[in-house]
Amino acid sequence: MTMTSLDKDVEHLTLTLVADFTAPVERVWRLWADPRQLEGWWGPPSYPATVEEHDLTPGGDVTYFMTGPGGDKYRGWWRITSVDAPTSLEFTDGFADQDGAPNTTMPTMAVRVRLGEHGGGTRVEMRSVFDSAEQMEQLADMGMVEGLRQAVGQMDGLLAD
Repeated sequence: MTMTSLDKDVEHLTLTLVADFTAPVERVWRLWADPRQLEGWWGPPSYPATVEEHDLTPGGDVTYFMTGPGGDKYRGWWRITSVDAPTSLEFTDGFADQDGAPNTTMPTMAVRVRLGEHGGGTRVEMRSVFDSAEQMEQLADMGMVEGLRQAVGQMDGLLAD
């Protein structure tokens, strides 16, 4: 696995993942920019994602669902706030109800993705910022930290294709 660190900082309400890849920045960027490639890694291996809407422009939406081993569907959404292809992406990440509408009873988080050249390849930093320590713990208790680790662990296979 190429992940170099996964730091949960409760004081600053952040979860920061750093991963290094041998592929160039433009190639790694496509893991977000191409909805079919996003499906290949967004979510842990046992909860594959299906992207329904994919608009990576400021104000645009990405909507998806993950299908669990028992066939249950878990929906989510991104609201894109900033894009500077191929080096940065910012969005609000949230949960959705079974109809795809934002679930206002669940926390959202602000996510910042940065890609840069590093050691002949690409370094990715994904930082999620939470509104409160309680929300951060709620999502951690739901398996977000391990799920993120597993999800990013799938990127190498996609980059090898």
